[in-house]
Amino acid sequence: MSRTIDYYFTPHSPWTYLGHARFAAIAKAAGAAVRVRPIDFGSVFPVSGGLPLGKRAPQRQAYRLVDLARFSKHLDIELNPKPKFFPVASDDAARLIIATDLHDGTEQAMALCGAVFAAVWVQERNIADPKVLEALAAECGLDARRVDQAQSQAVQERYEDYTQQAIDCKVFGAPSYVIDGEIFWGQDRLDFVERALKQQPATQGA
Repeated sequence: MSRTIDYYFTPHSPWTYLGHARFAAIAKAAGAAVRVRPIDFGSVFPVSGGLPLGKRAPQRQAYRLVDLARFSKHLDIELNPKPKFFPVASDDAARLIIATDLHDGTEQAMALCGAVFAAVWVQERNIADPKVLEALAAECGLDARRVDQAQSQAVQERYEDYTQQAIDCKVFGAPSYVIDGEIFWGQDRLDFVERALKQQPATQGA
């Protein structure tokens, strides 16, 4: 039986970036379906008790930079822990990913995710700039209309719905991978995601 993974994230999350390629490979190897779910953590944090980066204790902010460098080296993935355009508004990028998923499918949406993540954490590009999003869409071979379609009411409603779904299933951080209602938070939990996908799902009435 094919498994489904709900992939909750925000486009400017470095941890999502660090795990993205590995997650995609794990899902593909398991034959699992991925539901791409960009969400607005500005709505999640008031419910979950989370804080945006700038409001966290200095000790936590300092440790985050150490840990990012540590994982970047361990995973051999290029990452600038203090990129030029961060913090950055990522709602438009999230909506572009949703529009791509709607019109082009999961594979293209996942490819765009990777491009957006790398734009922030490697290429020093501003994903809040519409021209940057247009360029990223073009680099991914997407129809030029996707950037305009990303501003549609249908896409906005889906963005809000994904955010509410995340709240309902108690997601509190990015990335979160949800399989059969079980949350795996963080790219450092991907080993557990892989193990879960190898297990048979529980059957009703067993």
